[in-house]
Amino acid sequence: MKILLLGSGELGKEFVIAAQRIGQTIIAVDSYENAPAMQVAHNFEVIDMLNGTELDRIVAKHKPDFIVPEIEAIRTERFYNYEKQGITVVPSAKAANFTMNRKAIRDLAAKELGLKTANYRYATSALELQKAVAEVGIPCVIKPLMSSSGKGQSTIKSQDDSSTSLTASIEKAWNYAVEGSRGDVVEVIVEAFVNFNSEITLLTVVQNNNPTLFCAPIGHRQERGDYQESWQPARVSEKDIQEAQEMAKKVTNALGGAGLFGVEFFLTDEGVYFSELSPRPHDTGMVTLAGTQNFNEFELHLRAILSLPIAEITLEKAGASAVILASENSTNPTYSGIYDVAAVPKTDFRIFGKPSSRPYRRMGVVLTHDTLETSIEEIVERAKKTAKLITVK
Repeated sequence: MKILLLGSGELGKEFVIAAQRIGQTIIAVDSYENAPAMQVAHNFEVIDMLNGTELDRIVAKHKPDFIVPEIEAIRTERFYNYEKQGITVVPSAKAANFTMNRKAIRDLAAKELGLKTANYRYATSALELQKAVAEVGIPCVIKPLMSSSGKGQSTIKSQDDSSTSLTASIEKAWNYAVEGSRGDVVEVIVEAFVNFNSEITLLTVVQNNNPTLFCAPIGHRQERGDYQESWQPARVSEKDIQEAQEMAKKVTNALGGAGLFGVEFFLTDEGVYFSELSPRPHDTGMVTLAGTQNFNEFELHLRAILSLPIAEITLEKAGASAVILASENSTNPTYSGIYDVAAVPKTDFRIFGKPSSRPYRRMGVVLTHDTLETSIEEIVERAKKTAKLITVK
């Protein structure tokens, strides 16, 4: 089969590796040369995926069997036409369209499916944002409708400030959201802050001819809107995991298609709140590269796409991931400390091969594992300490 991968970051790279192992042909696409997935694909294209004409051109050129989106900034409305041409869009044209835009997926979850979510509003200007903040209350979280890895996300935490400084904070949040937005949608979502005990990602595998399967829940911690560590399994009560699975199944059924979805939830004293959904492998799911499951998330995505039956997903061991961040701007990043990391027992690492760095850019990940009886906190701490041994300049 020929797969056109739209977006070629570190998640795409691991997907390509999984696909290569079972004989699939991959064309990796991104807006810059030498993106991580391009380094392991059969072929690549460099285009602006928000240019519908360019997207049409490479689809016609390569005639893929599958189109697999990896990022948000794509002219996704073209996907419906590709489906009519007989190309399988993953998970489906509808799923890709809805989930690439927070407005569509949030309205589907809250208004159509009745899932429990944070109170929210939309805004298309700084003035509208002031009104939306007043309606949902403070503290609140402001996000672009289209973004990834926390880009453009900020929190307004206190109402103690004067009206002048609050207005300035809202203006700043608006500008930051617009700068961090991917695509050409100039709109934000404002969410009331949910007083949660923890956050989880529930990797949900939708199969074409077999039952929907769930991975063991993954816990994660964020900074600057981006994940820093993730661990599997997360501690979740049986009641909460059942509620999360029911919600995940409802929303993935409504979107259609097959593949792996990363469904995010807040766990609170009042129960489970739906947060977000990605129709593809999730960054927090990189913990599965530590061998925590019989199949990692990229292998599961591929098998579901190709309609290969997945008999079961088994939790094999406990594991954690911790990100390796760049500290400065560079067009030729260098890494120190890899020897030290390699010497740590029950530990592995991935360097993504990004051609340039900037402060806080995710350049790699450290993976740790141990028995299911080992304290997950101990495994996470080892991942965090080990990640700090690598310096990227």
